[in-house]
Parts: sequence; structure tokens; C-alpha cells
Amino acid sequence: MAAWVRTATALLAAAVAASAVAVPAEALSLDVHHRYSATVREWAGHRAPPAGTAEYYAALARHDLRRRSLAAGPAPAAGGGGEVAFADGNDTYRLNELGFLHYAVVALGTPNVTFLVALDTGSDLFWVPCDCINCAPLVSPNYRDLKFDTYSPQKSSTSRKVPCSSNLCDLQSACRSASSSCPYSIEYLSDNTSSTGVLVEDVLYLITEYGQPKIVTAPITFGCGRIQTGSFLGSAAPNGLLGLGMDSISVPSLLASEGVAANSFSMCFGEDGHGRINFGDTGSSDQQETPLNIYKQNPYYNISITGAMVGSKSFNTKFNAIVDSGTSFTALSDPMYTEITSSFNSQVQDKPTQLDSSLPFEFCYSISPKDSVNPPNISLTAKGGSIFPVNDPIITITDDASNPMAYCLAVMKSEGVNLIGENFMSGLKVVFDRERKVLGWKIFNCYSVDNSSNLPVNPNPSGVPLKPALGPNSYTPEATKGASPNGTQVLQPSASFSLKLHCNRNVFGAAALLFLMIL
Repeated sequence: MAAWVRTATALLAAAVAASAVAVPAEALSLDVHHRYSATVREWAGHRAPPAGTAEYYAALARHDLRRRSLAAGPAPAAGGGGEVAFADGNDTYRLNELGFLHYAVVALGTPNVTFLVALDTGSDLFWVPCDCINCAPLVSPNYRDLKFDTYSPQKSSTSRKVPCSSNLCDLQSACRSASSSCPYSIEYLSDNTSSTGVLVEDVLYLITEYGQPKIVTAPITFGCGRIQTGSFLGSAAPNGLLGLGMDSISVPSLLASEGVAANSFSMCFGEDGHGRINFGDTGSSDQQETPLNIYKQNPYYNISITGAMVGSKSFNTKFNAIVDSGTSFTALSDPMYTEITSSFNSQVQDKPTQLDSSLPFEFCYSISPKDSVNPPNISLTAKGGSIFPVNDPIITITDDASNPMAYCLAVMKSEGVNLIGENFMSGLKVVFDRERKVLGWKIFNCYSVDNSSNLPVNPNPSGVPLKPALGPNSYTPEATKGASPNGTQVLQPSASFSLKLHCNRNVFGAAALLFLMIL
């Protein structure tokens, strides 16, 4: 659920303190879960609708409807080493009442502090609650036993202020002097939601993804979010948001500019709500791909579709679409919507049915618990001729006893904006290659390691050697600073950290996963 943001024209500045160090890596990653996945629901104690029910899918769709209303709005304008992940792994987690689809655990500063941040391909700035004037509560009944933390520049020995003279400072007009701390203010075009504060620089902890795992640090510029409003006060991203967009201040851009990772990342969309994000992943020689449409005033991950196949019927239909990991269900405008859905409906053998009026799906069909569902296959043809397979275009509606009672084609009708949502990406690994300006994809099991031949990475001379680390599995989210025998700073495990977000197979329904992203 991306945030589709615009940068405001002015706001307050606040003082922040001093200095960040960096160390590039070979490969880095992170795990992703859906907000309605079983593990997250149990962990966070969210009151999600039962998976598979009409209420469940209606809740996801309501989020998407709000998102589509923002997608056409204005947006900010917009290599390095190998593959890396967040130090806590490359898993991502889909959560529910926190308002977003995908979250990951990240660690910042010295000593490091951990945050559960929402992943957003539709915005750019990474921010966390910091020296709060108005932020979400650290403890809430919605969080169950989880206690969030906040960042303070004064408590991190590697923190450094970002001056107004920085080329990353967009609000220089609001600065008193070139040496003042750079203010930021981002208004998310939904529910009066915004984040305001100052930019700071500190270290982000990452881990190499292949071979002997090594903890590395990377200098990262992010927002010290002092004032949050709207959804950020508890219902969404209460502990921060990590932008994955195309602007120079997004995390992928910063990692690439520092030589930490190539200017590319991948997200794997598991059918069970579990996913992965890998920075520096440039894809593989066996993937399908298509060029990205780069629009300076609307720099989203936009591709051109030149045709579609529904069952036995193929037709030429040309449109552009935003590939949005933060949208649960694909949304199309006419004539594409009518062409695809009508062709699907004409080939279905099951009896049409009317379901809950809150469901935004026009084509639904009744089934009995013993029926097998064999809907027409759907695929899209992208510019250049690559086939984008749609592995899971339907949702199955269940009763309170989890018995299947109907299914729907999970495509919503939109007005002027086309979004390829996560349900069309289910079962795929999607590569956002910003350096070559292509989108790549292939069918993939998110629990597997991709051993395919990697596409080449342009070497970056700014890369520096990795710092020594404790070795595999030596890092925990609340590791503390220590010293190795040779005097090099390393991370030491802390026994006090209780949050466990591991890769469990959590079936949650047809509309699954990530990265990765956000509303």
C-alpha cells in the first residue's frame, strides 16, 4: 500500500546531532509478511476478519479503493556492490490493523535501535519516530505485547545532522541558514496523514545475503519524525515507513550511491503472506522483463501492457499500469477492465452469484465445498513481448467454518488509474531494476534461494571492505555495541529482545503479500 506522497512546501526545523559511518556489502535482504497472515495476526493480536471471508476481502479492498484515489495525484520527482538484506533477515511481514500490507524489522544507530517499518514502493523517504512531539504510542492494546521504540540523535554516537546545504534537502527555502538542520514535511494524500521533522544521517545495519553472512553498516539519510498525524498515530506505520521509490532519497537509491548494493532490488510475493526483499538483486538471466516508463512528474514503477490472454481468447489491449506491491487487488479502468473481465466471465462454467455488497468484485461464482475451481487462466503481454503470468487472479470466499462457498475474479474497476496489485504478482519474484530501467519477473518459491545465473552488476569504485562480524546468526535486533579482539566494532547478541518474526508458512487467503508495500 504505497503512500503516494507529495512534499509540502514548508514546516519547522529542529536541531539534530552528529556523525555517521558506512560500510558497503555484497548482498542484503529481508522477510515480508501480509498484515492478515496467521502468524502476524497471532503475534500482534490484531482483530482481523477471518481469512477467506467476504469481510476479509472487503477490508483489503477498502484499502485499495482509498489508494486508487491517490494514485493519479502529483508525486515527487525523482551501482554499487552485490546483494544485501536488513541485518534481521530478508523476510517481510504482512500485517492487518496497522493499516499496511508489508513490514520489516530494521536496526539503526549506535547502539542500534530496532523498528518495525512499513515498506512502501509508492513513496521515497525513510522515517522513524524520533524525539517525539506527536507520535503513535509506544504501547497499545492493538500491539499486544509489542513495545515500539523511538530514535534519538543524541543517543547514537554515529548520528549526524543533515544540513540545509545538502543536495538531499528539498526544503532549503524553510532553512534559516545553510548549516541549519534540513527540515522535511511529507503529506500523504489520505486521511490528513503526514510526517514532519528533520533529516538525519546514521548507520543502517545490513547483512550479506550469500556465502558467509557478514554484518555491514551503511550510511543512510532518513527522517527524524517528530510530528506524525492521521493514520500514523496508531492505525498505520506507527513505528516508521521505509520508502522504496525512485527518488534519490529512497533507501535503494542511497544504498546504490554509497556502493553498498546495485541500484536494483527484488521482492518475492508468496501465496501465504510471507515474502522477501533483497537489495542489490539485479535479477537473473532466466527472468522475463519489460522497460519501465519513466515519467519525471510521476516516477512510479510504470510499465506498458500490449495484450492479454484470458482462457482461450487473446486480444490486443494497450495500457500503462503501475506495479504496486502495496495494493492487494489489481485495479483496471475501461476498456481494459471490461475486455478482461467479460472474457473471463464468458468462459466460466460455474453459476454467477451475488455476495456481500461491500465486495467490489463484479464477477463472482457459487461453488460447493466439494467442487474444484478451474477458472480461465490469465496472462498479460508486456512491451517487448514478455508474458506476465497471473498465477492467482481469483479469491475464494469461505463461510465461518472455512468451507468454500464462492469465488470472485479479484479485479476492481478503476477510473483512469491502472494498478497491478499483489494478487497478480502472487507466486512471482519481481525485480525493480532501476539502473537498467526494467521490471523483471519469474515464477519463484519465496522460501527458496535463487541459484540462477545473475545478471551483471556494474562495479562501483566507492565500495569499501566489509567490517568483520561475528558470523552467521550472530546478530539480533537488540544487539549492543562491543569490541572484537582486533578493536573493530562488532555487534553482540542481546538476550532481552523478545519479538520473533521468522519465516513461518502462514496461509491467509488468495490476496497475498509484500514488498513490500503501503498506504
